[in-house]
Amino acid sequence: MSVEQTEPPVTAFMLVKTTPEWLALSVPQRVEAFTTEVLPAIKSRTTGVRSRFYDTEFYSARVTDVWVWEADDHHAYQLLIDALRETPFWDRYFEVVELLVGTENGYARTYGLEPVATIST
Repeated sequence: MSVEQTEPPVTAFMLVKTTPEWLALSVPQRVEAFTTEVLPAIKSRTTGVRSRFYDTEFYSARVTDVWVWEADDHHAYQLLIDALRETPFWDRYFEVVELLVGTENGYARTYGLEPVATIST
């Protein structure tokens, strides 16, 4: 019996910096902009994408936020980026400083090894 190999999930660490236009919005306006301008574009263009958001402006002047996107595969990730680029998120509300994209434990899959990770109890 053959075991079907699936493509590993893609994780993207999107390092962004807020723009003066975003900061000029009130908090309710920011929430509305995100929920009416950004989320619908993502939902209409792709599936299999999850996100988490981290504030870093307390510790960095270059990067104010890190958005972690997990996509089921590379195609879902590409659709996500295409969707974001068509919204005010991209280069209007946020400057995308850097994209760091990878797959978790890629070395282990490449070499047929068990992943090495730390576990705190």
